[in-house]
Amino acid sequence: MVIIFLKEIIRMIFNKKILVRTLTLVMIALISFTACQAPVETEEQGTIQSDTVADGYPLEITDSMGRKVTIENEPQRIISVAPNITETIYALGMQDKLIARTDYCDYPEQVLEKDSIGSLREPNIEKILELNPDLIIASTHFDPDVLKKLEDSGLTVAVLYGEESFEGVYNTILKTGRLLNADENANAVVTDMQAKVKKVNEAVENQPKPKTYYVVSYGEGGDYTATGETFISQIIDMAGGENIANDATGWKYNLEALVEKNPDIVICSKYFEAKAGIKSANGYNELTAVKEGKLFEIDNNMLDRQGPRLADGLEALAKILHPDKF
Repeated sequence: MVIIFLKEIIRMIFNKKILVRTLTLVMIALISFTACQAPVETEEQGTIQSDTVADGYPLEITDSMGRKVTIENEPQRIISVAPNITETIYALGMQDKLIARTDYCDYPEQVLEKDSIGSLREPNIEKILELNPDLIIASTHFDPDVLKKLEDSGLTVAVLYGEESFEGVYNTILKTGRLLNADENANAVVTDMQAKVKKVNEAVENQPKPKTYYVVSYGEGGDYTATGETFISQIIDMAGGENIANDATGWKYNLEALVEKNPDIVICSKYFEAKAGIKSANGYNELTAVKEGKLFEIDNNMLDRQGPRLADGLEALAKILHPDKF
């Protein structure tokens, strides 16, 4: 619940133009995202049965919250309540069916032309009812109270997410494709992601692993990073780096330990002018990587959101760590 609350205050902090280091702290809230054949998920991840008629509808699913959801006809009016779901809908080529999204759904750029139903935590239920969707798709951090209100209003809601891994993301994409009658497109998206992951694996195999530090937040608000138990730490390893914080847990990190370990490469978000702030931040300005121009920016949304751009995020990270291999 703390993570969800932090996500809600991002926009307030941005509008008030509070210091960049405080803004990057709330980015922690964003760290929330199979094979290429038709989806066969575990019960925990959600199951789908669609052998009733030729086009797969009516469709009965057990979603990722263990709920039985029946979709009578192919959805034509969809509302997404998660950025990763929104990106998946576009990747599947189903954007014409998307009638609304949240304030945080900002990719691809044309999605901003869609109506917004407000925040992730407290979407505008009255507006949702006015839009009259035939399917609402949510993901992680979806408020159970909001879910109940939507269900009590007679709306169909499916909550889709998987474990934080590439396999979990593949599952979510495939399940979304099944719901939208876009199995072929979903398989193509997953196949493309798998090809990119394989390309990175082959490129960085047997390469020296530069010591890497991934900045989530820094400064007065506290020093936070992707510690050892996080999926981003796994991605750093997949990209051919050695996460210097892999011996820590809980996101928070010790500045003295950072200075002592003195990473070869430091990576930060390309948003919120984080790079400029890090260059002058206490402790960070002592790092050899910062002094020698080895502080790099990345679009952290590609790593934070468990969606179709995750393989692009892995590739972008690998290009930073091993530019001569791409």
